[in-house]
Amino acid sequence: MHAKLATILITVGIGMAASAHAQGLQRGAQEGAARGEEMAGPLGAVVGGAIGAAVGTANGILGIDRRERFRIYARAERRPSFVSRLPVRVGTILPDEGPVYYDVPREFELKGYNYTIVNDHPVLVEPGTRRIVEVID
Repeated sequence: MHAKLATILITVGIGMAASAHAQGLQRGAQEGAARGEEMAGPLGAVVGGAIGAAVGTANGILGIDRRERFRIYARAERRPSFVSRLPVRVGTILPDEGPVYYDVPREFELKGYNYTIVNDHPVLVEPGTRRIVEVID
């Protein structure tokens, strides 16, 4: 019985992972699995991982609690906005020249990301690829 349930839950979790943003998914799955295992052992880890993956994906990289604070922070900095004809969405690769990238303050706990402003929208960017990983609306 437990094996069948675990198989079903793993399959559901993999299905959700296929359509999710990797960063939020990974963080949510890890946190959900840890909490589930604490509460219900290995089976709880499977259930918690699947649920955490879905929640993590919905919350994006920043999560619900830090998202609004980051938006306020970015607007208060009054950084110049790069004007682009490219869509401002996750996955867009920004050009080599034009955007100015800024460090994300430590308080947001986002090592490995920068931010910039594109068409008046703060966005998180992977520095090496210049790919938008989250749009802060």
